[in-house]
Amino acid sequence: MLLPADCAGCGRRRTVLCGECRGRLCGGRPRRVRPVAAGLPAVFAAADYGGAVRAVILAHKERGALSLAVPLGGALAGAVRAALDAARAAPGGGGAAAGPVLLVPVPSAGRATARRGHDPVRRVARAAVRSLRRGGVPARSAPLLRQGRPVADQGGLGAAGRAANLAGALRVVPGGEAVLPGAVVVVVDDLVTTGASLAEAVRALRAAGGRPVAAAVVAGVRSPAAGAPPSGRGTGVEPAGPDDRSP
Repeated sequence: MLLPADCAGCGRRRTVLCGECRGRLCGGRPRRVRPVAAGLPAVFAAADYGGAVRAVILAHKERGALSLAVPLGGALAGAVRAALDAARAAPGGGGAAAGPVLLVPVPSAGRATARRGHDPVRRVARAAVRSLRRGGVPARSAPLLRQGRPVADQGGLGAAGRAANLAGALRVVPGGEAVLPGAVVVVVDDLVTTGASLAEAVRALRAAGGRPVAAAVVAGVRSPAAGAPPSGRGTGVEPAGPDDRSP
């Protein structure tokens, strides 16, 4: 109980996250990813999903290593900054230059949250907000989305199947519309594969009067072929874990 846990990324003894794995998670330049799903603004990822990055995300999400929310939040904050910079530089990007920055996490299914005892994306979003504020970005976490209907398990579904499964599944929480006008909205998640979850979140926010300018994630899987399950083969990353956006 007195010694640190082994590194979540590589298993190195007596450290929660070693310097090498932290560098793989947070040390790279965030890149734009191009998911298959239509209707998305620019999506930025802090790292590729695979190896130590995958292990850290799963340790936080599935094994309750809650202290990892801090480095995961730092990685997400880097992706948010890159997404905001790109949105401001785009033609007509003046709307991303002013106003409070709202990080809107993609919600996990209620059953998954109950099983884990926490909502991992919401926890990482709060850590990202703290990192952004230390850097002078006036951000806050805004869990404005909830599931409005049951959806099937997304494991094994390709891009088209995921999009159909999630279409119309999310709603803005009652009263959430009031905080959207004038806000710079960035949708956030821990992982993007086809982009179906992010696209549904963006749709729901737009339907409520919001204007998401970008999306940001901790890690991204290189875009799979349309219609094929995201396997990660040939991409240099490992397969994504099961999606938890089903009840």
